[in-house]
Amino acid sequence: MSDQPIDLDGPRLAPANGGPATSLIVFLHGYGADGNDLIGIGSHWAADLPSTAFAAPHAPQPMPEMPAGRQWFPLASVDPASLREGVTASAPALDRFLDMELARLGLDDAALMIVGFSQGTMMALHVGPRRLKPPAGIIGYSGLLPDPEFLDEEMRNVPPVLLVHGGNDPLIPPLATQAAREVLERAGFAVEAHVRPGLEHGIDEEGLRLGADFAGRRFAALSAGSGP
Repeated sequence: MSDQPIDLDGPRLAPANGGPATSLIVFLHGYGADGNDLIGIGSHWAADLPSTAFAAPHAPQPMPEMPAGRQWFPLASVDPASLREGVTASAPALDRFLDMELARLGLDDAALMIVGFSQGTMMALHVGPRRLKPPAGIIGYSGLLPDPEFLDEEMRNVPPVLLVHGGNDPLIPPLATQAAREVLERAGFAVEAHVRPGLEHGIDEEGLRLGADFAGRRFAALSAGSGP
């Protein structure tokens, strides 16, 4: 049996201005969804990010109880050891997808933004800091930091991070974002965190605006040649 990571695929959007991409945003969907669930955010952000390409890979595993849905890893248990095992198992396939998309567009990690929702946020916060080169940033909606005790030992970079969470989230409490922020900041990350009053497990218009603004600022800094 080969140890080669599987090839992920999913919907893509070319830059709205019709030119070559100068940046790439990759969306990582939540448990039970697929890449089609988030790719529409790219259309929403296209006016603000006209030279950005978007991609939304389907997670590698089908869900036995819901064949149309995908998962980055099973969530039968959400104890820390299971989350650690899950993100670690799926990381090689996601890293391979990111590498291939960047190569296809002729870009490097400095032009990459990783955006996750729920389980996708767990993947983004695990994979992003462990990339050989720092991405432009990470945006995490309604998620958590899956393996905080390993961060200091394993991180290779400290990209800026935006975290947005619903204040009434019944699945992953907003305290998870506060805990992630504290761990990330102690490790040297610049973190912006927002709790959206009344929002449950989802992304609202203000959350989308915050994400577009964060991505725009990071890509503008890239263009200007400045750091985080």
